[in-house]
Formats: sequence, C-alpha cells, structure tokens
Amino acid sequence: MNSTARTDRTWLVALAAAMWGLDGLLRQPLAERINPATVVLWEHLIVVLVLLPFLPGALRAFARCSWRDRVAVALIGIGASAVATALFTEAFKVSSATGDFVTPLVLQKLQPLFAIALAVWLLGERLRPGYWMYAVPALVGAWLLTFADPFQVRVAALQAALLAIGAAALWGAGTVLGRMVSDSIGPRELTALRFGWGLPAALVVATLVRAPLTPGWGNIPALILLALVPGLFALGLYYVGLRATAAARATLAELAFPATAAFVGVAFLGADLSWSQWVGFAVVVASITLLGLRERRPAPTVEAPEQVAVG
Repeated sequence: MNSTARTDRTWLVALAAAMWGLDGLLRQPLAERINPATVVLWEHLIVVLVLLPFLPGALRAFARCSWRDRVAVALIGIGASAVATALFTEAFKVSSATGDFVTPLVLQKLQPLFAIALAVWLLGERLRPGYWMYAVPALVGAWLLTFADPFQVRVAALQAALLAIGAAALWGAGTVLGRMVSDSIGPRELTALRFGWGLPAALVVATLVRAPLTPGWGNIPALILLALVPGLFALGLYYVGLRATAAARATLAELAFPATAAFVGVAFLGADLSWSQWVGFAVVVASITLLGLRERRPAPTVEAPEQVAVG
C-alpha cells in the first residue's frame, strides 16, 4: 500500500480545525470586554508558561535545524500566529468605518488558494485531477457558509481588502511551512516554538495598537480555557496530523473551522443561518470527510514527496 495513503491524517487536521471553531464560546464574550490584541497576547503568554518545561528541548531542536527551517519556524510564530490575527482584526476595524464587514470575510477565503500554490512551489506536492473534485466543492461550500446571501456580496474598501489578503496569505503560508518543518521538528517542539516566537510578536502588536497589556483578573479563567483548549490542545493535534498530511489536503481540512464555528453560533450564540448557509455547512463537512476517506486509499489525490511515515 502507498505509504502516503497508509499514514494520511487529514481527519486529525480536520478535528483540530473543528476545535478552533469552538473558541467562539469564549472569544465572543472576551471580545466584548477586552481589546482583541490583548486577548491574543495573553493566549500566547499562557501557553508559553504551560510549555515552559519543554522550551529547552524545543530550542535544542531549533538549533539542530537548517537555516531554512529556522526561518520557517520564526515565520510561523510571528506571521501566522500573531501578525495574521492582527491584520485580520485591523481589517474588520477599518471596515467598520463604512459598515462593510463583508470584505475581510470574502478575502479570507483565499487562504486555501495561497496554501495550495505554496505547497506546489515550496514542497513539490503534485495535485492529481481527482483533488479538485473535493477542493472545488469545499471552497464553494465555505463561500456559501460565510454569507446569508451568497449572490449579494460587494468588496469595497481597498485598505481592508489588502489587510485581509495579507492575513490569508500568512495563514496559508503557516500551513505549508508547518508541513515543511515537520520532518525535522516534532509536534510538541513545533507548538512550543510557534507560541514562543509568537509571544514577542503579539506584544509588539499590542503595543503598536495601544491595547492594554493587562486583561483584568476576572477575565483570566476564560483566557486560560481559550488558550489551552481550542489553543494549545487543538494546535498540538493539528501538528501531529500535519506531520502525515500533505499541505494541499490540510488546508481543505482546515475548513472544518468555519463549519464548527457556524454550528456553535447557531447552537449557543443565537445565530441564525439562511438555507444557503446550511447547504454550505453540509457541503464543507461532506467534502472534508470524503477527502479524508479517499486519501487513505492507494493513489491519493495529492502526492507529497518523501513524506514522513508516522504510524
């Protein structure tokens, strides 16, 4: 049996992404009381404190890496973990001046396209024709899921658009770079390094936007839950799955995030989905599930060269 098919863990990447969607239960109440940059800063700080015993080993693994992998790890922590979140938040802030909250959401859907292009370019992954049978429905489903009326979407503000595209590119790059370094750095070490690099970057972002550096003691319990469950635990699962999953597949599996977020919004936060959003939800879930099942068979739709065989 093909080793890629045997070890593929698209399902685990999707599970981790689905857990990210649960953070709305904690993040929405926090966002009403705390500056978003403060939330991001404390998420990183709490995880770094928890992982402190593992940081020496992570730093040794970092020192053994090639210069290319060191740059990749730094970009994951600084770019995908801190700066991308700040750019996306700023895009919403800019959009609020004109009431155009659609622009950031539309352009965030470019993330898989950035990841697929980088996976082909940097990792040498080859996409077989069957891949698009899952990719196209997944992307269409994500679009339907995002907008109550998918045919009445207007992208207006240039500044917000550029900020959102920057965030999508950094998140897409984070997926590909994480896959690239997974052969030389284990999931635990990579998680520790991501938050370790992300903490000073988050501090710089919070300082630049003049966000308060302290969240108030009453918010600490919710911040701890946010940092540890949809944060640390989900990201740890994500890197275990990514180590045995081609980046072009992983970026589609990550669409489980908006699907779960939509379900949480309806079930717990009082949101109401239109019929087209429910269709999008079903298409995303079906596409990801079928892709995961398909990749466990011989001749997978994405051929990843020299993929690590993880049992």
